[in-house]
Formats: sequence, structure tokens, C-alpha cells
Amino acid sequence: MARQSPLMERLAEFEPTLLGYGSGDPAVPVVESFGELEFEYASLRRSAVLIDQPHRGTVEARGKDTLEFLNRMLTQKLTGAPGAGAGAAPGLGWSVESFWLNRQGRIVADLRLMVLESRVLIDVDVHAAGAVVESLESYLFSEDVELLDATERVHRIGVQGPDGPRLLAAAVANTDGGESATGAFGKENTCALVRIAGHEVIVDRWDRTGEPGLELTVEVSAADDVWAALIAAAEQSNIRVRPAGWHAFNIARIEAGTPLFMLDFGSDSRPAETTLVPSHVSLNKGCYLGQEIVARMHNLGHPKQRLAAIRLDEPKKAGNFQPITGTEVVAVGEAGDAGAAVGAVTSSTVSPMLGGEVICFAMLKWSHAKDACKVGFHHDGGLLRGTVRERLKFWPRDDG
Repeated sequence: MARQSPLMERLAEFEPTLLGYGSGDPAVPVVESFGELEFEYASLRRSAVLIDQPHRGTVEARGKDTLEFLNRMLTQKLTGAPGAGAGAAPGLGWSVESFWLNRQGRIVADLRLMVLESRVLIDVDVHAAGAVVESLESYLFSEDVELLDATERVHRIGVQGPDGPRLLAAAVANTDGGESATGAFGKENTCALVRIAGHEVIVDRWDRTGEPGLELTVEVSAADDVWAALIAAAEQSNIRVRPAGWHAFNIARIEAGTPLFMLDFGSDSRPAETTLVPSHVSLNKGCYLGQEIVARMHNLGHPKQRLAAIRLDEPKKAGNFQPITGTEVVAVGEAGDAGAAVGAVTSSTVSPMLGGEVICFAMLKWSHAKDACKVGFHHDGGLLRGTVRERLKFWPRDDG
């Protein structure tokens, strides 16, 4: 699906570099950087940044049977779940991540559900939104559920950084109401319906960079007004904020151990391969599509491959080397020699928080996706060695 951001005219004044997001035809144009990547990243870590996100799609679900239906379909528990009662308060809701699988237990889409009083909004990769609606609708019979692909009607703006909650609270307080919902900005996995610049905005607290993250869903026609209101609120509240592109977010999310659908895993993957089972899958709920395969793999075995993190052992020796997506990962023997291929890189970055060291995610054979396992990359006729981490997270360093 081709999308043009409603903010592109405003953002063009900063002369950004663009990249094509995803494998769609054509790919969605997304801002890569505004030419000052170091400052964009620093603002994300120290204050706040605004990120335009035309690569995100939205599915809207309505009807009295919505939660019960989705609970039967998706991997996550949605009825009787923690926070399920929060939506009873006007304007307040709760959020959760889940997978939508096919009958073979493979991932159709990675979902973020925002459960509000009268509807559920589902954030999804823009290229998967249509398939999610079509495939879910095929399981509807007499249920009171309406599913709509709202991708062309609404737009997503991201606010990332430690000052993000304060910025949103200021933007809401400076407009026409919604102050009672601003407490949701301080707690992850809560969402709130507020008004900014006179427009309805759904704010979802979703931390993916190691800093507070707030995802704003607005009508396409309101996106420019809301963006301008956020800038104005920052100025009035003495909050440093600047626009940032995909590149700054990508660095931060890799440091924070956040894998992405269609980049680090895809429609040929199963949940156990992603490291996301704890956040996306309920292992004690009733049946859902693909549940038998998920349960069997969890209880009786393991996948053939699994996503893992790699950190180079000798950063200085690596020089400017940074593996790109698809770079082959090889086993390293006890003598330090290169062995057979054991996987491939899915994402990588030079990490500012780790002193400029290269870190990456890679899909590895199960035998090598284990803590302290030694692997390597062929480079300039030699071998650069690295160490595997089962946990993807590098920052914040709360695990030693």
C-alpha cells in the first residue's frame, strides 16, 4: 500500500532524506533523517523527539463481541486480562501486544491493541493491515464485530524521549480538556482518548527505545494541527523537542532490544523464534488459531532457529565494519577458526550508548542462539568474532 504522509509538506522544509519502508510496491516513503542524526538521537535520549510514521497501519474493531472474538483469534489474553477493567473510566484504556497466526502457527502480523470503551484500535505494519482485516473477517459468523482498515483515515505520530509524557500533558492542558487522562502518559501499556488542538487523539504509552514512548493516532486531516500543537506546547513549557527520522529510532530500538516484524522476523516465523512470547503470547488461555503448534513447541521442544543479539568481541579490530541485513553469521570453533554458516543478520547499528560498538540482531540456528556462544563474520579476508546474547536488550543496562 502506497501512502503519502499528511506531514510531508511541513517536514519537507527541513530537507530530510527519505527511504522506502517495506517490501510493498511501491514502498512507503519515510523520513530517514533530517541531516543531523547525532542530534536527533541525543534528543531522543535526553529530551524528546517527534517522529512521523506513515509506515504504520491501523485496524479498527467495533461491536459488543469484539474482545471475545479477538480473544479467540489472537495469541494474547484479552478477556479478564490485567487492566481489562481500566476502559470503564471515560477516555482511559489499556494496551497489549499480540500475534495473529495462521493455522500452521506462523505469524500473519505483529499487533499492538489499544482497548478503549467503545472500540479497539490495532496498530500494525502498513503492509499487513489489509491482510489482517481480510483474514480475521473470514472467521466472523454471527458475532457483533465490525473490522475496518482505517489506515488511510488516521495517521501515527511518535513521541520518544524522557520528556515525552510531560510534553503530552502540556499539549493536552493547553487545549480543550482531557487533563484527567494525562496520568496514563506515565504508565506503560495504558492508552487515553484526549483532545489536542481541538482534535481527538488516542495516546498509547509504548516504550520501545529504552525511553518513554507515546504513540499518537489522529485523523489524517488533524495530523498537521496536532504536530504544530506539540511544538507550541514544547516552547511554552521549555521542553527541548525536535523532529527525528527512522534512523535515530532504529538505533535506539536495537539498543533497547526491540525486534520488528518484517525486519527481524516475518510471515515465515513462529512466535518461539522471535523472543517475544512473554509479551505477546498467553500460555494458559483457551484455544486460538495456531495454538496447538505454539503449545507443542513450548512444552515439548524448541524451534530450529531463534532471534538473538551479537556484540563484537574486538570493536577496534572491526574498524568501520557494520554487518548489513542478510550478512552471513558463521560458527567459530574452539581454535577461533570459522565454521559453517549458522544464521544471518536481521538488524544492526553502531551503538552510541556502548561507546560506538557494533551490535546486531541475527536469526541463528538453535544450537548457536545461546548466551556466550562464539560466532563470527567474514570481513576483508579475515574473521571478526562476536558473542551471542539470548536477551536482545543492551540498554538500559539493568541486567549487568
